[in-house]
Amino acid sequence: MSKIKIGWSDVSIVPEGRKVDLVGQFYERISDVVETPIFINALALEAEGDCVIFCSCDLVCTSHSLLDRVRELLPDSFPKEKLIISAIHTHTSMGYAGRSDSVQGVSRGALHALTELKPDHVKYVPLTSDNSPEILRGEEAKEFLAERIAKAALSAWENRTEGAYAFGFGRAAVGMCRRVCYDDGSAKMWGDSNSANFTELEGGNDSGIELMFTYDKNRKLTGVVANVACPAQVLEHQNFISSDYMGKVKERIRKKYGDSVGFLGLISAAGDMCPRDMIRWVDAEIDLNDPNIYREKILPRRQDPSMFDLGGCEKVARRVADEIFYALDEVTDYITETEIEHKTLSVDLPVRRVTIEEKDAATEAINKFFATCGDTINYQDSADMMIHSGTIVRYELQQNVDVFTIEMHVLKVGDVAFATNPFELFLDFGNYMK
Repeated sequence: MSKIKIGWSDVSIVPEGRKVDLVGQFYERISDVVETPIFINALALEAEGDCVIFCSCDLVCTSHSLLDRVRELLPDSFPKEKLIISAIHTHTSMGYAGRSDSVQGVSRGALHALTELKPDHVKYVPLTSDNSPEILRGEEAKEFLAERIAKAALSAWENRTEGAYAFGFGRAAVGMCRRVCYDDGSAKMWGDSNSANFTELEGGNDSGIELMFTYDKNRKLTGVVANVACPAQVLEHQNFISSDYMGKVKERIRKKYGDSVGFLGLISAAGDMCPRDMIRWVDAEIDLNDPNIYREKILPRRQDPSMFDLGGCEKVARRVADEIFYALDEVTDYITETEIEHKTLSVDLPVRRVTIEEKDAATEAINKFFATCGDTINYQDSADMMIHSGTIVRYELQQNVDVFTIEMHVLKVGDVAFATNPFELFLDFGNYMK
């Protein structure tokens, strides 16, 4: 074992004087208003001849091409293969070119696939449209983000000094299953549980929060790592820039312990999780424009505030931050000497194959839709047809691709393990791993 070296940094990704495309919904949103700043939060750890550099990005997702570009920008002296970039899955941050390339060979989303399949006379009409050069988007946004991620990673690496760390644990009600089951065997995301046909929520939840704290030589807190099984998407339908509850947790930590304290927010497997109680439903204060969310009747409840709005976001942040504070008060074992073992793996995974029958059924559904849709379509139509257009895209992919390759990191720090994956895995997969 050897002395551990720790370095922190954060770099803003708020584009000064520019608007951004907000991504993560079926409909278009453009914003230049900042509710909570968005950052690249970076942590570098080194011990026993091995290392890791985490970059948690206040984005909806990261991608192969973004990671490749970041590594190109870093100097040769930097341990590029030890760099991990992840996203907190906020729906109130910017999009960029190639963000959907988690499955290599698939670079178009549902909307793009649908518009490619539509007849020439049918026009897509966006909810809002702005082609102004003031908007940071596409390749320009990707380059902007790559430069900021590289800057944060390099700064954290250069800032590393000998210190100490400790692990902790907290528990807070944040993530809940968003898939509702019915007595006909079906399940629906955002389904209405106020129905005689409701049977159960499809999955459980994980209220546990894995925590890591870092310190300088004088036992002064320098940073917090928090792993939460819920994406940062309380504010997912809002029209402003925000790092959602993770950004507000960071603000609370800094208010209590100082502005220099770093914060690394990690999201564990939580693809079926949301910050909303599907049983005690509280409607949003804003117009959601979400084709998947409909409630014929909403029963008044004694419940949380709306988990679509700022009041709910503040409450989630308070719950997480309070657990962090309690866990910090319990720290007694400061580890100064440890070992780090970090493996970067290239793993070939099989493509989930679409049958000819599935492809033909999807094509028939889209043809029927376009035969009756009229001359215009919108985000609602894109949402309705997503499953079909996605099936066709996947069928096309498998004609040339049998497997696709992912980068996976497996990391040991002392007696604690970290593992990464590029997918939006459901909670059960995370429980298998744990």
